[in-house]
Amino acid sequence: MKLSKVFYNGLIKDNPIFVQLIGMCSVLAVTTSAVNSVAMGLSVIVVLVGSNLVISLLRNVIPDKIRIPAFVVVIATFVTIIEMFMKAYAPSIYQSLGLFIPLIVVNCIILARAEAFASKNGVVASVVDGLGMGLGYTMALLILGSLREIIGAGSIFGKSLFGPGFQPALIFIMPPGAFILLGILIGIFNNIRRKKASSEI
Repeated sequence: MKLSKVFYNGLIKDNPIFVQLIGMCSVLAVTTSAVNSVAMGLSVIVVLVGSNLVISLLRNVIPDKIRIPAFVVVIATFVTIIEMFMKAYAPSIYQSLGLFIPLIVVNCIILARAEAFASKNGVVASVVDGLGMGLGYTMALLILGSLREIIGAGSIFGKSLFGPGFQPALIFIMPPGAFILLGILIGIFNNIRRKKASSEI
């Protein structure tokens, strides 16, 4: 198994947001700004890489009957570490993300990668898979969060982009705007993927 292919699959071919459409709840909720998107994305990367690493190491030790509860315990451990770290060193971001940090434990992306990949593959491949999927998730969040902040608030990373006369489209920092933009991005992303796939045939 080529590690570059594993990484590419997570980042582009099987992107968890634009292709697999999993973990959408947090995507729609936290992407009101680019800062929130980056913070959530980095948190998911750390949890994905850490949990994939540990689950891959323990894959031959964990009995089949209790593998899902065991995976949840491993994932919850990493989420708790992230949560404590954010509370200590980034309290404003922690407050902004709120409930969605603890909910990483039950994020479909992380459980899916634990079950579908880390429990069946070696340590290095599992870490690369976690990194690829995490970066794919973060990329999707950053694109959506940046667009929502630019259109809905006229800023990026909290810095104003336009003059005082700019009238932001506030709907884009609300849930309906997230749905609209995400639908457009999914369409664009998959259209590009299809064109690239057809050109390689």
